[in-house]
Amino acid sequence: MTDIQQLVQRYQEENLALPIWFEEGTLKVIDQTKLPFSEEIMTCSTVEDLGEAIRSMQIRGSGAIGICGAYGLYLAALVSNGDPEAVKEAGVLLKSTRPTAVNLMKTVDEMTAAIKGAGQELIEVMEAKAVEILERQLAFEYELGRNGAELIEDGDTVMTHCHSGALGGAGYGGRALSVIRTAHEQGKNIHVITCETRPYLQGARITAYELKKFGIPHTLITDNMSGFCMSTGRIDKVVVGSDRVSANGDLANKVGTYMHALAAKEHHIPFYTATSSHTIDFETPSGADIEVEMRDASEVTHLKGIAIAPEGTDALYPSFDITPNALISGIITEKGVISAPYSTNLKKVNAEADKVSQ
Repeated sequence: MTDIQQLVQRYQEENLALPIWFEEGTLKVIDQTKLPFSEEIMTCSTVEDLGEAIRSMQIRGSGAIGICGAYGLYLAALVSNGDPEAVKEAGVLLKSTRPTAVNLMKTVDEMTAAIKGAGQELIEVMEAKAVEILERQLAFEYELGRNGAELIEDGDTVMTHCHSGALGGAGYGGRALSVIRTAHEQGKNIHVITCETRPYLQGARITAYELKKFGIPHTLITDNMSGFCMSTGRIDKVVVGSDRVSANGDLANKVGTYMHALAAKEHHIPFYTATSSHTIDFETPSGADIEVEMRDASEVTHLKGIAIAPEGTDALYPSFDITPNALISGIITEKGVISAPYSTNLKKVNAEADKVSQ
């Protein structure tokens, strides 16, 4: 049994979600566009197949597409019979699919760096590195879940936006749902308000789907109801995921996050982002320097292929928005909960962690 096969078996034994896995020489992906009514598995035989699955949102979530970078380069090594140039080309292709999410970029870079010195053992090196990355991401989810759960009190109602859960991560709870799931498993009586998240409805389709599986009480609202819910005392805390955190603590997350943060600030409600240290981009000084992915207007004018606006209507779809660090109460990571001033404290925590690992 290979390392990858052992990893898949472990996931099955521990009842963890598998957003993507390797089976019989191909990648298997849960098609997230079909959830919650159909749990369909699609097969990616080539890196091009995987790239299209990422572009089309069949697999999404910062942690999950980071894993795609690892598995994708391993797949490229196998298909090319260990050709390092083919593996590098696969990395370039995958990095072009979703420009805002930094996890994919970092994972591809880490896999590519492992090519040097691999020689004839390239396939084995790619496999070992892919398993290492996935196990590390899963460990991060458990740790940030424990750290974040300390902020959740018994009886809290927690609002989240989009889907930052197991299928968007490494299998336990992704980012935000790692915090929520851990608090629930600790026996805290919590309730979750999940925003539907237009235009892809990830909150309605996938977050509610996972919360039901976890047995966590929840209520679905439309995105434009969050201000009302906050103003009427229905929300105690907000916890969202992250696709990138800049060096100064600005947050790139699913579009709509910024308006929720503004409402939370107005009503003195703590607003947290849950992330891994891997998602903190010290090469990007602030949110103004983050490239925001602009998606096709048809994703706004159509819902599952059905037009919801008159033909010829112009539409705008920035996939993410930027929440300034001043609106963030804390950044939950596997290394602890980091508070302002973020420009100083993010670097400090990162440096301390590097010392421990040396």
